[in-house]
Amino acid sequence: MPNIKIFSGSSHQDLSQKIADRLGLELGKVVTKKFSNQETCVEIGESVRGEDVYIVQSGCGEINDNLMELLIMINACKIASASRVTAVIPCFPYARQDKKDKVRDSRAPISAKLVANMLSVAGADHIITMDLHASQIQGFFDIPVDNLYAEPAVLKWIKENIAEWKNCTIVSPDAGGAKRVTSIADRLNVDFALIHKERKKANEVDRMVLVGDVKDRVAILVDDMADTCGTICHAADKLVSAGATKVYAILTHGIFSGPAISRINNACFEAVVVTNTIPQEDKMKQCPKIQVIDISMILAEAIRRTHNGESVSYLFSHVPL
Repeated sequence: MPNIKIFSGSSHQDLSQKIADRLGLELGKVVTKKFSNQETCVEIGESVRGEDVYIVQSGCGEINDNLMELLIMINACKIASASRVTAVIPCFPYARQDKKDKVRDSRAPISAKLVANMLSVAGADHIITMDLHASQIQGFFDIPVDNLYAEPAVLKWIKENIAEWKNCTIVSPDAGGAKRVTSIADRLNVDFALIHKERKKANEVDRMVLVGDVKDRVAILVDDMADTCGTICHAADKLVSAGATKVYAILTHGIFSGPAISRINNACFEAVVVTNTIPQEDKMKQCPKIQVIDISMILAEAIRRTHNGESVSYLFSHVPL
């Protein structure tokens, strides 16, 4: 693959290395540091003139610092005459701030749109991300956006690790994830259910109502992300009380902030499965229930197809059952 360079930000270097290894490339040389006043400084250590540049930086950890680092890296490559700069953002930052929910939130920001503007102004020509919290975020950009899906890896994990998967129900912990859940249920040829939840405020669920049947079945909760894990833990309790024999949770982005780990440890999950869009090594040491699916292959193949001018959607429209 000539005329291609891959650089890693500091948020998730392990994932960047796995992507580079799958492509048979070495990560580009880059030095990131901070001045004493905490300003971010980035130095690209090799020529990118005329190159197709991919910068891997996930929206996790010190999110604001990592976002600023990504913007500076994009701009540094752009003004160094890179032919195209693609930001590979496995977990898109501020994705939950994509709309104003109610009339009384009329002064609330739409921060996902602001992040989109910042990436474009910095010089990004293309965005590759995974399982956006809201698919309409793609419309916030005036540049191409490829929203990849972890679904192929999720299907593979279910078939290989859950012996009773043919007698399972795929469950969405909220109405917003119904489309994601029905797609997985259809491909597995099993039933699906959803839980209607009402919130008093952010990160706090008021009540839940199960719509569907999980009695004497394995219940598999599927969602795009989990932060404090209040929702999925309450959902797990609801499923057990409705007669589910086992409960699994499969999430694309395991943020796991605040009391998340203690909640998972005390919950009735057989396993909580996440992808490695966010580093999970420290969390796995604290919680043996957490398991990780590697999605570097999906990201690497998307990069290869983008570089070669091939269809990225073919990745998902031709996944074998």
